[in-house]
Amino acid sequence: MSRQSFVYGAFILLLASLCNRLIGFAYQILMIRLIRPEGVGLFNMVYPIYILVLVLATAGIPVAISKLMAEEVARGNLRGAYRVFSIAFWCILASSLFFTLVLILGAPLLQRYVFPNPKVYYCFVSLIPGIIIVSLCSAFRGFFQGLQQMTPTAVTQVVEQLVRVIAGLGIAWLMLPKGIEYAAMGISLGVVLGEFVGFLFMLVIYFQQRPLLSPTVLYFPEPAFKVTSRIFELAIPVTLTRFVSTGFLSLDAMLIPRRLQAAGMSLSEATGVYGQFVGIAESLLFTPSIVTISLATALIPAISDALAQNNLSLVRGRTEEALRLTMLAGLPATAVFFLLPRELCQAIFGYANAGVALGTLALGGPFLYLQQTTTGILQGLGRAERPLRNLMIAAAFKVTGIYYLTAIPALGIRGTALSLCAAYIIMSLLNYRDLKEIIGLRVDFGYCLGKPLVATTGMSLVMWYVRNFMLGPGDLSRTGLLIVLLLGSFTYLSLLFVFGGVHSHDLRRLASFLGWHVKK
Repeated sequence: MSRQSFVYGAFILLLASLCNRLIGFAYQILMIRLIRPEGVGLFNMVYPIYILVLVLATAGIPVAISKLMAEEVARGNLRGAYRVFSIAFWCILASSLFFTLVLILGAPLLQRYVFPNPKVYYCFVSLIPGIIIVSLCSAFRGFFQGLQQMTPTAVTQVVEQLVRVIAGLGIAWLMLPKGIEYAAMGISLGVVLGEFVGFLFMLVIYFQQRPLLSPTVLYFPEPAFKVTSRIFELAIPVTLTRFVSTGFLSLDAMLIPRRLQAAGMSLSEATGVYGQFVGIAESLLFTPSIVTISLATALIPAISDALAQNNLSLVRGRTEEALRLTMLAGLPATAVFFLLPRELCQAIFGYANAGVALGTLALGGPFLYLQQTTTGILQGLGRAERPLRNLMIAAAFKVTGIYYLTAIPALGIRGTALSLCAAYIIMSLLNYRDLKEIIGLRVDFGYCLGKPLVATTGMSLVMWYVRNFMLGPGDLSRTGLLIVLLLGSFTYLSLLFVFGGVHSHDLRRLASFLGWHVKK
């Protein structure tokens, strides 16, 4: 199996993420219309806790598999790479079994003392089988990512999403007559079924496409305890980073509805507003993450490979390229979210009021996308403790802001959005400072930021003029919104070409991607 270049691998994941995002948009629209914001709020009260347990169950091991296998392959030691995977796999199996048991025993206590709405219990219990399934699948994804093969991850993600949508909506529709909490349980069951089918596909890909070992190569295996030590030396900081991140998301899921009630809302109203916030506003804000998360995933083995070759200039080059791609995708999306928040939320989801939160969240959008990319770079450098520290600092500001600002009646959910923006800004700047210190990063701001920013400014002016003077006052129709977005996109791309924000090598790369050319 041939290796894929870093940018090609990121592009494969980008295509999968784009496909998943399109499917996910349809899913979100249908789900909100089917079970309403209150049902979405119920599901999102328990889903972060499920993710938190997944983080503990996987223990950062898939990232360690990806990084350590990339290092072994770069040294030409395929047997060593397989040994890393084998030991890591058994570790992740034992961990996932343990935490599944803990969750089964602890579910009644969570219902009694943690969940802000008692209706979420069945929704939460339905997610528990997914712990083992996702944990094992993530190990195989780490295996292929370590080989710098992103296609298996991309394929299984798309399959998983398709099954999740079809099964989740189908079961929710069947369960809806029993009550909104049972419909939310149907969404949970769809998640688990999607993960199970994705895992089956991953097993088929593994047994068909894994590279074969040469029986003639002499190999002296590294002691198991030493391999285990290497795995957890990287996995523990990654786990702590993700644990803190998802832990704070779980805290948000419990805190935000309660603080909205403190602002004067009923339990049902708070659940609905929270559902609009996470199901609509944040869903739209995270759309450019199809680029940044794809980059972050591909960067871990790519940076590790460059480090194994002691090629620091390649590390800097890949870092700068990732930051440029992040800004090319993130800045125009942020402008759209800021200028047309109510119109987007109404046209896509049918809830214009969610635009209040989206317009505010857009202020922190570019920093969110930079945070995701720079975290992947730091993990690829083997410095996962840096984003952990930065995350804790940023999260402290976020939780404090949520507690005080959300409870102010004049702010409400807008106070929550402002708190998240502050956290995005703080963490992205701290991550960038660490990259300057560790690899001596010196970014060409004109190349990475200036040209995308000029193009975004021109796009924004065109969209603002068309929206306010050509289409007239009042709410935009779907056709009007589409016109504004198309004119804005055309302006952005045109200005990028005029000012040199897109180069000939970018077009050559795109042509090679579309031709499925794999760079050696």
